[in-house]
Amino acid sequence: MPLSMYQASVPVFTRGLGVLSTLLDKTVAHAEAKKIEPAAFISLRLTVDMYPLGRQVQAASDAAKSGAARLAGIEPPSLPDTETTFPELQARIAKTVEFLKSVEPAKIDGSEARVIILKMRAGELKIPGQNYLLGFAIPNFFFHITTAYDILRQNGVPIGKLDYLGGF
Repeated sequence: MPLSMYQASVPVFTRGLGVLSTLLDKTVAHAEAKKIEPAAFISLRLTVDMYPLGRQVQAASDAAKSGAARLAGIEPPSLPDTETTFPELQARIAKTVEFLKSVEPAKIDGSEARVIILKMRAGELKIPGQNYLLGFAIPNFFFHITTAYDILRQNGVPIGKLDYLGGF
């Protein structure tokens, strides 16, 4: 049986957000064990021109909810980027997962050829749904999760490849 657009999107986003949530939990546990204020991690970044950890989490959330919504032809929920604590970031992940679970598979399946319009700085970009999912939405989503992982790893959080991959 072929893989559907829904199967290639919502479960992937949901699982990735679960991994991100676990990474955040491990960060809080590490901070507490080392007697570091957990909030100190939220503003850390890989380099000066990249988003800090908190914004990476927000961007991963945005990529997941917008990706699914665009494929389904619906509006994503508005989540203002106001999170400044780990509980707030976890709540944002939970809200994103809740939205993803509400998207009906039938709204996404068959979206391979649906034209997705992205408003970019250089203008509008029109992409068929399958190309959008595989060439933009999923890579963008994992870019932000990977960057969050890298920020945490670089700053001593004891996580490894299996933490990034998550359970199966």
